[in-house]
Amino acid sequence: MGWKTLDDVAMAGKTVLCRVDINVPMDGDRVTDTTRIDKIVPTVEDIIARGGKPVLLAHYDRPKGKVVPEMSLGRVKPALEAALGRKVVFGADCVGEPAKAAIAAAAPGEVVLLENTRFHAGEEKNDPALAAEMAALGDIYVNDAFSAAHRAHASTEGLARLLPAAAGRLMEAELKALEAALGNPARPVAAVVGGAKVSTKLELLANLVTKVDHLVIGGGMANTFLVAKGIEVGKSLAERDMAETAQDILEKAAKAGCQIHLPVDVVVAREFKAHAPNETVAAEACPPDAMILDAGPKTVLLLEAVFANCRTLIWNGPLGAFELAPFDAATVAAAKAVAKLTQEGNLISVAGGGDTVAALNQAGVAEDFTFISTAGGAFLEWMEGKVLPGVAALG
Repeated sequence: MGWKTLDDVAMAGKTVLCRVDINVPMDGDRVTDTTRIDKIVPTVEDIIARGGKPVLLAHYDRPKGKVVPEMSLGRVKPALEAALGRKVVFGADCVGEPAKAAIAAAAPGEVVLLENTRFHAGEEKNDPALAAEMAALGDIYVNDAFSAAHRAHASTEGLARLLPAAAGRLMEAELKALEAALGNPARPVAAVVGGAKVSTKLELLANLVTKVDHLVIGGGMANTFLVAKGIEVGKSLAERDMAETAQDILEKAAKAGCQIHLPVDVVVAREFKAHAPNETVAAEACPPDAMILDAGPKTVLLLEAVFANCRTLIWNGPLGAFELAPFDAATVAAAKAVAKLTQEGNLISVAGGGDTVAALNQAGVAEDFTFISTAGGAFLEWMEGKVLPGVAALG
């Protein structure tokens, strides 16, 4: 690994600028899901244990370079104090005198939270002057926000180049898990890719067929591949104009020795709604007036056999319309099979993406996977084989 961790940096008596992701959902001034806050606690505690003063840099929402009071990180402070069990000193800006004053006011063992970095237009432009102003506040830079690592922003990339830099514990865990899944994985490797549209995951599919041994395609994307193979899918969601592209991916996979798995049976309905009357038919027998909303039980059995023969699995996207019961059945059953293999020590399983995490939580197995990435865009870009600026800057 070409990056340092907290173990590699002397922090005693140092001010540590720590980029975190606490862009949490809120209802008024109440944080409704503290997951992202909870995830940064080990890094903050470690910095304090090593004698450093943690100064948190973060963004919230999309203020587009303007000060928007309802997007102030000050609203997150109570939840942050509750998670850390420590006093948090809030700075009304992420640079300049307000930031310096907050850092100076924090006693040993206390944490500093600076205002939304995106209140400055230079943040998303990766303005060197803004990065330099941030750098002037501290001695060391720690990035613990893998979820923002695909953005070359002042606080994620520019700042990392100006101070001794290291990965925080969450970033370290993400990078190690991803390296184990695609960088140098135990083989055979399977990838599950679901979702509505092939067009949004073209780069992902093109990269994966060269990296994995088995590629499972589910959701609306699978319908487009069925169309590419000359199979009629009735009124199903399918990008018929992408059929030629899907065919190219099938050919690329064949050349690379990657086996693509599409549904062999499907659950169809006439309405896109929960508990709509449905039936299970062969993949090539979708009625003209019906739509495919899930993979069928025979497909799940085949996938379970594939998973059982693999050592590593990466998952991004559901196999069907998982948000509508009973069309979550294939996703839930496949997820449980992966979880069981993981718990038995036979499979390394890494999953990421908003819908994926929601689906795994719905199946009750998120805790049973080897690693669940909290990142959305960064996880996808990593799966696409792209260099993530926030990670590269740590090297």
